[in-house]
Amino acid sequence: MKIAKGLLLSPERNFWFGAVAVAVSFFAFAYSTRFGQLLILVYYAFWLPLVIVDQRRFVDIFVKSWWILGFALFACLSTFWSAAPGSSLRGGVQYLSHVVCALIAARVLHIRTLALGGLSGIALVLAYSLADGTHSYDPLDGAYSLVGAFSSKNQLGFFASVGIYLAYAALVPLRERSLWGIFALVVGALSAYCLLASQSATSIIAVAVVLAACLCLRAMLHFTPLVRRFVFLFGIALALTGAFVAFNLGAFDALLGVFGKDATLTGRTYLWSEGMAAFREHPIFGVGYQAYWVQGFADAERLWEEFFIETRTGFHFHNTFIETLVELGLLGLLLLIPIFWSSLFPPLGRAVSDRRDLQAHILFGFGILLVVRSAVEVDVINPYIIGSFLLYYSVGSLAGSGRRDIVAAPVLRATQH
Repeated sequence: MKIAKGLLLSPERNFWFGAVAVAVSFFAFAYSTRFGQLLILVYYAFWLPLVIVDQRRFVDIFVKSWWILGFALFACLSTFWSAAPGSSLRGGVQYLSHVVCALIAARVLHIRTLALGGLSGIALVLAYSLADGTHSYDPLDGAYSLVGAFSSKNQLGFFASVGIYLAYAALVPLRERSLWGIFALVVGALSAYCLLASQSATSIIAVAVVLAACLCLRAMLHFTPLVRRFVFLFGIALALTGAFVAFNLGAFDALLGVFGKDATLTGRTYLWSEGMAAFREHPIFGVGYQAYWVQGFADAERLWEEFFIETRTGFHFHNTFIETLVELGLLGLLLLIPIFWSSLFPPLGRAVSDRRDLQAHILFGFGILLVVRSAVEVDVINPYIIGSFLLYYSVGSLAGSGRRDIVAAPVLRATQH
């Protein structure tokens, strides 16, 4: 039986294939450590074979997006100077292949397909964690919180925050109604419950910032393009001034107090200082990709013990840029920054210029979410993580093909029935 290419590759015709692929991918990102490598193989099985279906098409996007692959390629190259070459080679190849999958998705998925498929995946992930029901005691802040089938409340909180944002994207920019609209409301409510039950301050603050930024952007769209630009620049200046004043008046400490945190951010500032000390020992190239948190290495073992990480795996410096400096040095950071930049400012510019550009509106929210979280989490520089998939999907969508998803949602829905 032959399957038409369009049902797999055309963003206007592959809704059901794309939605299932995204949902399964999100579930794999959440629980591959729990269920084993089979889930990762299923994830690859959805995306990599598409290259065989139309080789010329994907070679073209990889050539145009060479700079996006720079960070992942550099991670692979770090094997040659790594303190743990085996870890760097394995991790680098996994990360590069993960980035390739995200770029393939960027080429073939309409933003509506990603949003609704993502909502379905989040529903599966959160339902499974609620069924698991595990609560964990955090010795650093002295609180019990829901972790579900995850090893950390922050991981559960991250998926819940993505679920809230995708529900917003479905209901507001995409204007989903009927069954998909009801589904978005249900998943949004489920995500909100899991977010509060996880007590993840990082995720709560991040999704609040994202929703505020997106609502402000939509409010600006009622003005003419020229006025939008002026309002945007004025708003940025006002926000920075307000943040500076609030910080000096103690608002930051008060906000931490609401979430039961202290000025050290439950030990993060100490971790940051340790990370910067490690960076200064290897400032240009770093110690190698995924070559710091290795069992048997003295510094890693010491920090695992100090932070009660009994499994001696899965820890990091709780800051994306410091983690990058430690593993890949200044050169690695210089390769990562343009990717972050491209996830934030190009979609913002397009959204301000064209109110019909649904893709830009939604991708801007992803950019805000990942940038805010990068200050206290590591979501985008590891393979098989929802954050890195969304980052490279966003950047690849805007960079490779120049495609803009500006079709009104009702029109697109009509083409899928």
